[in-house]
Amino acid sequence: MNEAAWLPVIFLGLMGLAVLVYALLDGYDLGVGILMPMKTANETDRDIMIASIGPFWDANETWLVLAVGLMLIAFPAAHSLVFFHLYLPAATMLIGLILRGVAFDFRAKASLDHKLAWDRTFKIGSLITSLSQGYMLGQYVIGFDQSAMGQFFSLLSAAGVTAAYCYIGAAWLIMKTENALQLKAIQQAKLAGRVTLLGIVAVSLVNPLVNPLVFQRWFEQPYFIFVLPIPAICFAAFFFNERLLKHMTSHNDRKSWLPILYVACIFMMSFIALGFSFYPYIVPNKLTIWEAASAPESLQFILAGTVIVVPMILAYTVFAYWVFRGKATELRYY
Repeated sequence: MNEAAWLPVIFLGLMGLAVLVYALLDGYDLGVGILMPMKTANETDRDIMIASIGPFWDANETWLVLAVGLMLIAFPAAHSLVFFHLYLPAATMLIGLILRGVAFDFRAKASLDHKLAWDRTFKIGSLITSLSQGYMLGQYVIGFDQSAMGQFFSLLSAAGVTAAYCYIGAAWLIMKTENALQLKAIQQAKLAGRVTLLGIVAVSLVNPLVNPLVFQRWFEQPYFIFVLPIPAICFAAFFFNERLLKHMTSHNDRKSWLPILYVACIFMMSFIALGFSFYPYIVPNKLTIWEAASAPESLQFILAGTVIVVPMILAYTVFAYWVFRGKATELRYY
């Protein structure tokens, strides 16, 4: 196998890794933002929720930058095609991210009378970002179809991704908080999990109907036998997490780390299913990774830098999560 054949596969794997890690890490802090209560009396809860994501949320977005950067330099034709069709939702997502960043900093500097307004801005920015990402995913999967059916699928995807972010955000709060806030997160995780399950089932039913390639991959031999474990593991994670949440209380905190592992498993299985459905296409039914890839000489040069940068990002991510492990405490600004 020559370089022109295997280098695009490596970069597809690196880009897939960046997207998956972003969905897991920024997914939970977007979920926490969406779940923030907006009543004046809940200021302490909001402070603890912010404290739980404070050391991580900004660095989590590094993985989004890495994913988009890898697409730009390794698959420029795909980058142009994707953002040609998704320019407006991508711009909307950036507005949401800007709102989150501004609100996060200003809530610490604003007077008490304006703090709630910035918390609301953070919540709105989180919701806009989540809905935009879900809509873009739906448009990507359906091949940028602008018909009524395409719009319905994309809106369904937007709702499903937002529910999934709330699910992993609630699971994060179960792990990082205590007492009444943790009990509230358990209830939120139950509801978000059920909505996420419905979303996955709905998307799984609609996607094969609008994508003949997906139907072939999932329902024709010999693929069917090999891919059956993917939905089996996904639905098992939903089932066991639901059972765990039903019996979990703030007085039994030993297993508070398990819900986020179950949700991470659901995210990974969904991501693997998506990748399996469309490989080797980087733009479904339009461009394969080899058609969209840069010249082998360019990929070789980029790979040298990627081999250095990606492990460094992984290392500081692991280090940050290790340093700030444990329960979130009262938020203080110095």
